[in-house]
Amino acid sequence: MVSTANYKQLLDSLSTSVVVVNSHLEITYLNPTAEALLAISGTRIIGTSILNYFVESEAAVKSMQDAAARNHHYTKRRAGWRLHNGQKLTVDYTVTALGDEQGLAIEIQPLDRLLRISREEALISAQETTRNLVRGMAHEIKNPLGGIRGAAQLLSRELPSEELSEYTTVIIEEADRLRNLVDRMLGPRQLPNWSYLNIHEVLERVSTLITAESDGKVTLTRDYDPSIPELPGDRELLIQATLNIVRNAMQALNEANTENPSISLCTRIQRQFTIGRDNHPLVCRVDVRDNGPGIAPEIIEDIFYPMISGRAEGTGLGLAISQQLINQHNGLIECESRPGNTVFSLYIPMEHSHAEAK
Repeated sequence: MVSTANYKQLLDSLSTSVVVVNSHLEITYLNPTAEALLAISGTRIIGTSILNYFVESEAAVKSMQDAAARNHHYTKRRAGWRLHNGQKLTVDYTVTALGDEQGLAIEIQPLDRLLRISREEALISAQETTRNLVRGMAHEIKNPLGGIRGAAQLLSRELPSEELSEYTTVIIEEADRLRNLVDRMLGPRQLPNWSYLNIHEVLERVSTLITAESDGKVTLTRDYDPSIPELPGDRELLIQATLNIVRNAMQALNEANTENPSISLCTRIQRQFTIGRDNHPLVCRVDVRDNGPGIAPEIIEDIFYPMISGRAEGTGLGLAISQQLINQHNGLIECESRPGNTVFSLYIPMEHSHAEAK
């Protein structure tokens, strides 16, 4: 016969979170995976109600109570939980009655990581498709622009009056403006010049530029992790990628006349972090946070595409270029926004697969 100790050893070894509660929904057991997921210590919370440690809805509480009272089970998909520490989780969970009023076993599968991986894969794929579309469109636009510009130059030489040449000058200047716009849509053409660099030197360079541009009207704060080692990358490209984001934040603050405008730069290390389908042992995360008006919900999913902007004066190119530059470093940029708190998170892998890094 298998003893209770053996069952406990088996449950303790599972990667699935398991919580056992009695008929009053008081915790009688949880395995180490559940402790980590719910951010609680099993030895301290035995005998307390599981409802103290997460909030879902009144209907969810009633469903658990009914399952305990009527001895039945159910599964709920993509439930949103708010933990006691304020953290939000998306989970699938199954509630199984143990019979004879012995309570419930709750199996919990966190989905946030899987949902984020799926979202990132879709984002990376869509951006690659967009870049290919823009390249093709740029080729089709620049060819006739060159012809228009050349014809205007030839025409200007044949005109009998200097006054008429003003019109050809307008044609040439507008053709040049459109060509420059197309070049900006394509983004930087050079491959990264790989070397090992200190990410905080990049951020300090950006801070210096933004302080000068804002004339000191925007407060810049730093929250750096000094233990972050040097990472592989192109210093100039990383400066450009970060500068575009911080400059966007500064301009949004100015346009909204935000009271006490501030931007903070924060660096942290993420361990075992997945970007797309690739798992990275160490990733440097750079958070750019501002207290501006936020990004409209209807465009936040599209802000990294060309020509999408939430600002009246925006061109919609800066964020698209930043995403492309971080993609070249095998990384990704994500954004979360609500009024008074917009955060752009840059994820840059610490390992380097390019032999030419120095």
